[in-house]
Amino acid sequence: MNSRHPRLSLKLPSWLPVDAYILVLIGTVALASLFPVSGTAADILDKVTVGAIALLFFLYGAKLSTAEIVTGLGHWRLHLTVLAATFLVFPLLGLAARGLVPYVLTPQLYSGFLFLCLVPSTIQSSIAFTSIARGNVPAAICAGSFSSLVGIVLTPLLAAGLIGGDKVSFSGGSVLKIVLQLLLPFLLGQALRRWVGGFLTRHKKVLGYFDRGSILLVVYAAFSAGMVRGIWNQISPGRLGALLLVEMVLLAVMLCLTWYGSKRLGFPRGDRLAIQFAGSKKSLAAGLPMASVLFGAQAGLAVLPLMLFHQMQLMVCAVIAKRRAQDPEAATEPIAGMPVTAGKIAK
Repeated sequence: MNSRHPRLSLKLPSWLPVDAYILVLIGTVALASLFPVSGTAADILDKVTVGAIALLFFLYGAKLSTAEIVTGLGHWRLHLTVLAATFLVFPLLGLAARGLVPYVLTPQLYSGFLFLCLVPSTIQSSIAFTSIARGNVPAAICAGSFSSLVGIVLTPLLAAGLIGGDKVSFSGGSVLKIVLQLLLPFLLGQALRRWVGGFLTRHKKVLGYFDRGSILLVVYAAFSAGMVRGIWNQISPGRLGALLLVEMVLLAVMLCLTWYGSKRLGFPRGDRLAIQFAGSKKSLAAGLPMASVLFGAQAGLAVLPLMLFHQMQLMVCAVIAKRRAQDPEAATEPIAGMPVTAGKIAK
């Protein structure tokens, strides 16, 4: 996927430390809480949401060039490290948090927290932060893409095994539904890239808005369904604060493990940045539709930990990326890929 992404956030005053897209996400949750849809309108919204996410993954596939795939395949150790962080270390930390139930986290919040730990990595924000920090952008492109593709199959399997069949609706049909909604459009985008790639390049700004809008649509649908089923009656402000603290610890641990662990493994600075940003984050684009399939009516509460973690990771990684760009070695190290500005942060 080309690393020259459209601006994915509105411009805010420099003194405001919050990305505008995060504010829009919060506003979407508030809108769903005040004006939830139900009945026929909810059914229509569900179909529109499925179509929007399928189109989003088609665009992901169409943007990822064959040259970038070939370049990325040469970094197999890096990709294995990112996959291990995403689908091994994260789940182990999620399982360790089971000891917090019921004193800190309710059983329902813990299920959502564990699901967060099973979701694949992001694509675009991994690329954006790696580029801002002057890291290995081609490696970040492929690491995020490979993680998303592996997660389409691995995340449902892990959810069924670790969260449990009583909470997760897992079957061959559910996996097939996720594959048809995420993997098939991605592969179709790859197949049609030679014909649509130029169009996507010429209209990347408009497509960037669609990129954000599709995620907002899924967020609205999930929380709207949750409101109809009384999601906010199931969590107190104290529990919500406790969840935030637990997620802060989780993010801090993963940022440290990916940075210092990759150093111990002998990766150069550029690769370490790609590993840190791709290996410490979780994708809303992949996680939300998976939760809708796996959790059904309980998806609203199940994605709440992922929503909070998503906002937290964007704010923290934006600060880290800007500071990494000021490292002394960054000035003498060539940028592996086209740079993007600090405002071009996605999911």
